[in-house]
Amino acid sequence: MLGLTALLIISVLISLTSGEMKIGLWKALKLVFSQGDEQSLEYMLVSQVRMPRILLGIAVGGALSLAGVILQGIYRNPLVEPFTLGISGGASLGVALTIVLGLHVTIGGVMLPIAGFIGAFLMVFMVYVIGSGQGKVNVHNMLLIGVMISFVASSAMMFLMSVSSPDSLHSIIFWTMGSLDEPNSGLIWLTFIVTLMVLVISYFFVQPLNALRLGEEKAYHLGINTNVAVRVLFILASVLAGVSVSVAGVIGFVGLIIPHLLRLFLGTDYRILLVSSFLLGGSFLVLSDVMARTIISPNELPIGVITGIIGGIVFILMMSGKKQ
Repeated sequence: MLGLTALLIISVLISLTSGEMKIGLWKALKLVFSQGDEQSLEYMLVSQVRMPRILLGIAVGGALSLAGVILQGIYRNPLVEPFTLGISGGASLGVALTIVLGLHVTIGGVMLPIAGFIGAFLMVFMVYVIGSGQGKVNVHNMLLIGVMISFVASSAMMFLMSVSSPDSLHSIIFWTMGSLDEPNSGLIWLTFIVTLMVLVISYFFVQPLNALRLGEEKAYHLGINTNVAVRVLFILASVLAGVSVSVAGVIGFVGLIIPHLLRLFLGTDYRILLVSSFLLGGSFLVLSDVMARTIISPNELPIGVITGIIGGIVFILMMSGKKQ
Protein backbone atom coordinates (compact mmCIF):
# COMPACT_ATOMS: atom_id res chain seq x y z
CA MET A 1 0.00 0.00 0.00
CA LEU A 2 2.91 2.34 0.65
CA GLY A 3 4.25 1.44 -2.79
CA LEU A 4 0.88 2.19 -4.39
CA THR A 5 0.71 5.52 -2.55
CA ALA A 6 4.17 6.38 -3.88
CA LEU A 7 3.03 5.38 -7.39
CA LEU A 8 0.03 7.72 -7.11
CA ILE A 9 2.28 10.61 -6.02
CA ILE A 10 4.66 9.92 -8.93
CA SER A 11 1.69 9.82 -11.34
CA VAL A 12 0.50 13.21 -10.06
CA LEU A 13 3.96 14.74 -10.50
CA ILE A 14 4.25 13.35 -14.04
CA SER A 15 0.84 14.77 -14.93
CA LEU A 16 1.74 18.19 -13.48
CA THR A 17 4.90 18.50 -15.56
CA SER A 18 3.85 16.78 -18.82
CA GLY A 19 1.87 18.12 -21.72
CA GLU A 20 2.17 20.44 -24.69
CA MET A 21 3.85 22.97 -22.39
CA LYS A 22 6.60 21.39 -20.29
CA ILE A 23 6.95 22.72 -16.75
CA GLY A 24 9.81 21.87 -14.39
CA LEU A 25 8.96 19.81 -11.31
CA TRP A 26 10.06 22.39 -8.75
CA LYS A 27 8.27 25.20 -10.57
CA ALA A 28 5.10 23.10 -10.92
CA LEU A 29 5.08 22.40 -7.18
CA LYS A 30 5.48 26.10 -6.40
CA LEU A 31 2.58 26.91 -8.73
CA VAL A 32 0.39 24.30 -7.01
CA PHE A 33 0.92 26.11 -3.70
CA SER A 34 0.23 29.50 -5.36
CA GLN A 35 3.83 30.64 -5.21
CA GLY A 36 4.00 32.41 -8.53
CA ASP A 37 2.44 35.02 -10.78
CA GLU A 38 -1.29 34.26 -10.72
CA GLN A 39 -1.68 35.96 -14.09
CA SER A 40 0.95 33.86 -15.83
CA LEU A 41 0.06 31.22 -18.41
CA GLU A 42 1.88 28.51 -16.46
CA TYR A 43 -0.08 29.25 -13.28
CA MET A 44 -3.39 29.16 -15.16
CA LEU A 45 -2.38 25.89 -16.84
CA VAL A 46 -1.45 24.16 -13.59
CA SER A 47 -4.26 25.50 -11.39
CA GLN A 48 -7.17 25.46 -13.86
CA VAL A 49 -6.32 22.61 -16.24
CA ARG A 50 -3.90 20.05 -14.87
CA MET A 51 -4.84 20.01 -11.18
CA PRO A 52 -8.59 19.58 -11.83
CA ARG A 53 -7.84 16.75 -14.30
CA ILE A 54 -5.57 15.06 -11.76
CA LEU A 55 -8.20 15.32 -9.03
CA LEU A 56 -10.91 13.96 -11.33
CA GLY A 57 -8.59 11.21 -12.59
CA ILE A 58 -7.89 10.02 -9.05
CA ALA A 59 -11.58 10.13 -8.14
CA VAL A 60 -12.90 8.40 -11.28
CA GLY A 61 -10.09 5.84 -11.54
CA GLY A 62 -10.38 5.03 -7.86
CA ALA A 63 -14.17 4.84 -8.03
CA LEU A 64 -14.28 2.54 -11.08
CA SER A 65 -11.67 0.12 -9.74
CA LEU A 66 -13.26 0.11 -6.27
CA ALA A 67 -16.68 -0.57 -7.83
CA GLY A 68 -15.12 -3.37 -9.88
CA VAL A 69 -13.53 -5.10 -6.90
CA ILE A 70 -16.77 -4.85 -4.89
CA LEU A 71 -18.95 -6.24 -7.71
CA GLN A 72 -16.51 -9.07 -8.40
CA GLY A 73 -16.69 -9.92 -4.71
CA ILE A 74 -20.49 -9.93 -4.72
CA TYR A 75 -20.88 -12.05 -7.84
CA ARG A 76 -17.71 -14.14 -7.35
CA ASN A 77 -17.07 -13.61 -11.04
CA PRO A 78 -13.77 -12.09 -12.28
CA LEU A 79 -15.38 -10.79 -15.49
CA VAL A 80 -17.89 -8.55 -13.74
CA GLU A 81 -17.15 -4.84 -13.88
CA PRO A 82 -19.24 -1.68 -13.32
CA PHE A 83 -20.41 -1.63 -16.94
CA THR A 84 -21.56 -5.27 -17.05
CA LEU A 85 -24.78 -4.43 -15.23
CA GLY A 86 -25.91 -1.79 -17.73
CA ILE A 87 -24.64 1.17 -15.71
CA SER A 88 -22.66 2.65 -18.59
CA GLY A 89 -25.45 1.86 -21.03
CA GLY A 90 -27.99 3.70 -18.88
CA ALA A 91 -25.72 6.71 -18.41
CA SER A 92 -24.93 6.86 -22.13
CA LEU A 93 -28.61 6.61 -23.00
CA GLY A 94 -29.48 9.44 -20.61
CA VAL A 95 -26.75 11.70 -22.01
CA ALA A 96 -27.64 10.85 -25.63
CA LEU A 97 -31.30 11.66 -25.01
CA THR A 98 -30.32 14.98 -23.41
CA ILE A 99 -28.08 15.90 -26.38
CA VAL A 100 -30.68 14.92 -28.98
CA LEU A 101 -33.39 16.95 -27.20
CA GLY A 102 -31.00 19.90 -26.77
CA LEU A 103 -31.57 20.09 -23.00
CA HIS A 104 -27.87 20.71 -22.37
CA VAL A 105 -28.19 23.92 -24.38
CA THR A 106 -31.46 25.20 -22.88
CA ILE A 107 -30.78 24.20 -19.26
CA GLY A 108 -26.97 24.22 -19.16
CA GLY A 109 -23.95 21.92 -19.43
CA VAL A 110 -24.57 20.51 -15.94
CA MET A 111 -27.58 18.71 -17.42
CA LEU A 112 -25.29 16.13 -19.07
CA PRO A 113 -23.85 14.64 -15.86
CA ILE A 114 -27.26 14.84 -14.19
CA ALA A 115 -28.86 12.95 -17.08
CA GLY A 116 -26.03 10.42 -17.04
CA PHE A 117 -26.43 9.80 -13.31
CA ILE A 118 -30.22 9.44 -13.61
CA GLY A 119 -29.87 7.05 -16.55
CA ALA A 120 -27.30 4.93 -14.71
CA PHE A 121 -29.44 4.64 -11.61
CA LEU A 122 -32.60 3.82 -13.54
CA MET A 123 -30.78 0.86 -15.07
CA VAL A 124 -29.40 -0.21 -11.70
CA PHE A 125 -32.87 0.05 -10.17
CA MET A 126 -34.33 -2.14 -12.91
CA VAL A 127 -31.59 -4.75 -12.45
CA TYR A 128 -32.14 -4.77 -8.69
CA VAL A 129 -35.95 -4.94 -8.80
CA ILE A 130 -36.16 -7.59 -11.52
CA GLY A 131 -33.30 -9.63 -10.06
CA SER A 132 -34.74 -9.63 -6.54
CA GLY A 133 -37.58 -12.00 -5.85
CA GLN A 134 -39.51 -12.73 -2.66
CA GLY A 135 -37.34 -10.33 -0.68
CA LYS A 136 -34.14 -12.23 -1.49
CA VAL A 137 -31.36 -11.02 -3.75
CA ASN A 138 -30.36 -13.50 -6.46
CA VAL A 139 -26.94 -12.43 -7.69
CA HIS A 140 -26.97 -14.80 -10.67
CA ASN A 141 -30.31 -13.44 -11.93
CA MET A 142 -29.10 -9.87 -11.41
CA LEU A 143 -26.00 -10.55 -13.49
CA LEU A 144 -27.94 -12.04 -16.40
CA ILE A 145 -30.57 -9.30 -16.30
CA GLY A 146 -27.86 -6.65 -16.17
CA VAL A 147 -26.21 -8.02 -19.30
CA MET A 148 -29.55 -8.10 -21.17
CA ILE A 149 -30.51 -4.58 -20.06
CA SER A 150 -27.09 -3.40 -21.19
CA PHE A 151 -27.80 -4.78 -24.68
CA VAL A 152 -31.22 -3.08 -24.75
CA ALA A 153 -29.68 0.26 -23.67
CA SER A 154 -26.98 -0.07 -26.36
CA SER A 155 -29.62 -0.70 -29.02
CA ALA A 156 -31.64 2.32 -27.88
CA MET A 157 -28.43 4.34 -27.93
CA MET A 158 -27.72 3.35 -31.54
CA PHE A 159 -31.28 4.30 -32.49
CA LEU A 160 -30.83 7.79 -31.01
CA MET A 161 -27.50 8.17 -32.80
CA SER A 162 -29.06 7.16 -36.13
CA VAL A 163 -31.77 9.85 -35.92
CA SER A 164 -29.63 12.66 -34.45
CA SER A 165 -28.03 15.57 -36.31
CA PRO A 166 -24.29 15.47 -37.20
CA ASP A 167 -23.43 17.90 -34.37
CA SER A 168 -25.38 15.86 -31.83
CA LEU A 169 -23.84 12.65 -33.15
CA HIS A 170 -20.33 14.05 -32.69
CA SER A 171 -21.11 15.13 -29.10
CA ILE A 172 -22.57 11.72 -28.23
CA ILE A 173 -19.61 9.79 -29.67
CA PHE A 174 -17.04 11.98 -27.93
CA TRP A 175 -18.83 11.64 -24.58
CA THR A 176 -19.05 7.86 -24.84
CA MET A 177 -15.27 7.62 -25.31
CA GLY A 178 -14.58 9.32 -21.98
CA SER A 179 -12.72 12.47 -20.98
CA LEU A 180 -11.41 14.18 -17.83
CA ASP A 181 -11.97 17.62 -19.33
CA GLU A 182 -14.69 18.70 -16.89
CA PRO A 183 -14.95 22.52 -16.52
CA ASN A 184 -17.20 22.47 -13.44
CA SER A 185 -14.94 22.39 -10.36
CA GLY A 186 -17.95 21.76 -8.12
CA LEU A 187 -18.70 18.48 -9.91
CA ILE A 188 -15.04 17.46 -9.65
CA TRP A 189 -14.95 18.03 -5.88
CA LEU A 190 -18.34 16.33 -5.45
CA THR A 191 -17.07 13.26 -7.31
CA PHE A 192 -13.89 13.18 -5.22
CA ILE A 193 -15.72 13.53 -1.88
CA VAL A 194 -18.40 10.93 -2.76
CA THR A 195 -15.71 8.47 -3.82
CA LEU A 196 -13.77 8.88 -0.57
CA MET A 197 -16.96 8.54 1.49
CA VAL A 198 -17.90 5.29 -0.26
CA LEU A 199 -14.35 3.97 0.24
CA VAL A 200 -14.67 4.58 4.00
CA ILE A 201 -18.17 3.03 4.16
CA SER A 202 -17.03 -0.04 2.20
CA TYR A 203 -14.56 -0.89 4.98
CA PHE A 204 -17.51 -1.67 7.26
CA PHE A 205 -18.23 -4.58 4.90
CA VAL A 206 -14.76 -6.11 4.72
CA GLN A 207 -15.80 -9.22 6.69
CA PRO A 208 -18.90 -9.89 4.54
CA LEU A 209 -16.82 -9.51 1.36
CA ASN A 210 -14.19 -11.94 2.65
CA ALA A 211 -16.92 -14.38 3.72
CA LEU A 212 -18.75 -14.13 0.37
CA ARG A 213 -15.67 -15.62 -1.32
CA LEU A 214 -16.87 -18.95 0.12
CA GLY A 215 -20.37 -18.52 -1.31
CA GLU A 216 -23.58 -17.00 0.05
CA GLU A 217 -24.68 -20.10 1.96
CA LYS A 218 -21.37 -20.57 3.78
CA ALA A 219 -21.18 -16.83 4.49
CA TYR A 220 -24.65 -17.03 6.03
CA HIS A 221 -23.60 -19.91 8.29
CA LEU A 222 -20.59 -17.84 9.37
CA GLY A 223 -23.02 -15.27 10.75
CA ILE A 224 -23.10 -12.83 7.82
CA ASN A 225 -26.45 -11.33 6.84
CA THR A 226 -25.77 -11.90 3.13
CA ASN A 227 -29.04 -10.34 1.97
CA VAL A 228 -28.30 -6.98 3.59
CA ALA A 229 -24.58 -7.08 2.75
CA VAL A 230 -25.17 -7.76 -0.96
CA ARG A 231 -27.80 -5.03 -1.19
CA VAL A 232 -25.66 -2.37 0.48
CA LEU A 233 -22.52 -3.31 -1.46
CA PHE A 234 -24.47 -3.29 -4.72
CA ILE A 235 -25.76 0.21 -3.96
CA LEU A 236 -22.26 1.43 -3.05
CA ALA A 237 -20.78 0.06 -6.29
CA SER A 238 -23.64 1.60 -8.26
CA VAL A 239 -23.06 5.03 -6.68
CA LEU A 240 -19.36 4.84 -7.57
CA ALA A 241 -19.98 3.80 -11.16
CA GLY A 242 -22.90 6.18 -11.68
CA VAL A 243 -21.01 9.23 -10.41
CA SER A 244 -17.91 8.36 -12.44
CA VAL A 245 -19.72 7.73 -15.71
CA SER A 246 -21.94 10.80 -15.37
CA VAL A 247 -18.94 13.12 -14.95
CA ALA A 248 -16.22 11.53 -17.11
CA GLY A 249 -18.16 9.47 -19.63
CA VAL A 250 -17.59 5.81 -20.43
CA ILE A 251 -14.06 4.75 -19.43
CA GLY A 252 -13.71 1.00 -19.81
CA PHE A 253 -11.39 -1.67 -18.44
CA VAL A 254 -10.42 0.19 -15.25
CA GLY A 255 -12.91 -1.73 -13.12
CA LEU A 256 -11.88 -5.02 -14.73
CA ILE A 257 -8.11 -4.96 -15.04
CA ILE A 258 -7.14 -3.27 -11.74
CA PRO A 259 -8.79 -5.87 -9.43
CA HIS A 260 -7.23 -8.67 -11.52
CA LEU A 261 -3.75 -7.22 -11.17
CA LEU A 262 -4.11 -6.69 -7.44
CA ARG A 263 -5.43 -10.19 -6.77
CA LEU A 264 -2.50 -11.57 -8.73
CA PHE A 265 0.08 -9.75 -6.59
CA LEU A 266 -1.67 -9.08 -3.27
CA GLY A 267 -4.12 -11.95 -2.79
CA THR A 268 -7.84 -11.82 -2.06
CA ASP A 269 -8.05 -10.16 1.36
CA TYR A 270 -10.46 -7.23 1.01
CA ARG A 271 -8.81 -5.36 3.88
CA ILE A 272 -5.97 -4.74 1.43
CA LEU A 273 -7.86 -4.92 -1.88
CA LEU A 274 -10.28 -2.03 -1.28
CA VAL A 275 -7.83 0.79 -0.65
CA SER A 276 -5.25 -0.73 -3.02
CA SER A 277 -7.84 -0.73 -5.82
CA PHE A 278 -8.55 2.94 -5.18
CA LEU A 279 -4.86 3.87 -5.24
CA LEU A 280 -3.90 1.85 -8.32
CA GLY A 281 -7.05 2.85 -10.22
CA GLY A 282 -6.35 6.53 -9.59
CA SER A 283 -2.71 6.15 -10.68
CA PHE A 284 -3.70 4.26 -13.83
CA LEU A 285 -6.23 6.85 -14.95
CA VAL A 286 -3.95 9.82 -14.21
CA LEU A 287 -1.15 8.25 -16.29
CA SER A 288 -3.64 7.32 -19.04
CA ASP A 289 -4.73 10.96 -19.14
CA VAL A 290 -1.09 12.02 -19.57
CA MET A 291 -0.80 9.67 -22.56
CA ALA A 292 -4.09 10.93 -24.01
CA ARG A 293 -2.82 14.53 -23.81
CA THR A 294 0.67 13.94 -25.18
CA ILE A 295 0.57 11.18 -27.84
CA ILE A 296 -0.86 13.40 -30.60
CA SER A 297 -0.19 16.76 -28.95
CA PRO A 298 -1.53 19.45 -29.36
CA ASN A 299 -4.64 17.34 -30.04
CA GLU A 300 -6.08 15.06 -27.38
CA LEU A 301 -7.22 11.44 -27.56
CA PRO A 302 -10.29 10.25 -25.63
CA ILE A 303 -9.05 8.63 -22.45
CA GLY A 304 -11.27 5.60 -23.05
CA VAL A 305 -9.14 4.75 -26.08
CA ILE A 306 -5.98 4.61 -23.93
CA THR A 307 -7.54 2.57 -21.10
CA GLY A 308 -9.12 0.16 -23.59
CA ILE A 309 -5.88 -0.52 -25.46
CA ILE A 310 -3.67 -0.82 -22.36
CA GLY A 311 -6.27 -2.74 -20.36
CA GLY A 312 -6.95 -5.20 -23.17
CA ILE A 313 -3.27 -5.92 -23.78
CA VAL A 314 -2.50 -6.35 -20.07
CA PHE A 315 -5.51 -8.63 -19.58
CA ILE A 316 -4.49 -10.86 -22.51
CA LEU A 317 -0.92 -11.08 -21.18
CA MET A 318 -2.23 -12.00 -17.72
CA MET A 319 -4.44 -14.75 -19.11
CA SER A 320 -1.65 -16.18 -21.29
CA GLY A 321 0.68 -16.12 -18.28
CA LYS A 322 -1.84 -18.05 -16.19
CA LYS A 323 -2.10 -20.78 -18.83
CA GLN A 324 1.62 -21.31 -18.73
